[in-house]
Amino acid sequence: MSSEPTSPAQPRRPRLVIEYCTQCRWLLRAAWMAQELLTTFGQVLGEVALVPGSGGVFRIYLDDERIWCRSEQGGFPDLKVLKQLVRDRVAPGMDLGHSDRPTSQAPQTSDSVSLS
Repeated sequence: MSSEPTSPAQPRRPRLVIEYCTQCRWLLRAAWMAQELLTTFGQVLGEVALVPGSGGVFRIYLDDERIWCRSEQGGFPDLKVLKQLVRDRVAPGMDLGHSDRPTSQAPQTSDSVSLS
């Protein structure tokens, strides 16, 4: 019997599930969101799963917590909002770059500079 050294138990990383309606043909939307989340949180998430559903369903779960439901929230999540929801749960200190910047402020241009 071989006695290989065992590595210390790795902490379990979160599982994100996107359940989408196949009748509504939302696979591409779900896959795009999964790709974006894996690109942003690839070192933090353990898995991103796409789960086919029906009846207009589009729900997103992080482990056992539902973080988005199309029917309850009245539509699909903005990618910026979705990334913030995931970040706040799995990596609260992570900077999301442009996804964290407020969109209500217009950039200052040379036309808006006061010359007084």
